[in-house]
Amino acid sequence: MILHSRLRPSFLGTPFIGFIRRHVSTLVNNPHIYVFPSATKNSHVLSLLATDPPALSLSIGHTTAIPPTPASFNENPRFLAILNDVLAAKAALDPALVAQAAAFAQRSAGMVGRRGGAARQPARGGWVHISDERAAPDDGRRIAWPEDIFGSLEVDGQGHFVDGGRYQPSGTYRLVTPQGILGLSPFLRAHLVAHLAHLATQLPSPNASA
Repeated sequence: MILHSRLRPSFLGTPFIGFIRRHVSTLVNNPHIYVFPSATKNSHVLSLLATDPPALSLSIGHTTAIPPTPASFNENPRFLAILNDVLAAKAALDPALVAQAAAFAQRSAGMVGRRGGAARQPARGGWVHISDERAAPDDGRRIAWPEDIFGSLEVDGQGHFVDGGRYQPSGTYRLVTPQGILGLSPFLRAHLVAHLAHLATQLPSPNASA
């Protein structure tokens, strides 16, 4: 059963006299995700695009419960592929990940310096993980749980991304976990939404509706 108290009302359309306001709900715990009724009874479509009706091929997926849970959610397989395409193209430009790469290099240099007789050796490179923001690592962990890791970017010993990061999807990421649904940095979310909007312009008209 969908509890409407778990939804945040929004609206589409221009708020001027003569135009109809169309109210669209978003998730309370993630106001960037829009919730649309589906043709399937007691099911809703989740999307990062506010377009109504939603393009099913670009949606995050369907859920029979709000907020979505692993048991209630069915993902759109194409969405994860689109997400990984955006991460491969844009993640190395995310200021937060650039800072994370620099911090990685500092830690690497510190470890080399502490090794006896190895102070003149160059710092080693490695990988920086791109993690979902729904559940930041706690209890002393620096690395998120596998289901919260989108993928990884390669970093050299100076803290620079190698060849654009050479993004590698984790293969373990889940769009919905007990901790919540997809949570991207503002930078990556903006690029994902822009790419989805571009793909939407290429869909046949009228778009498939829920």
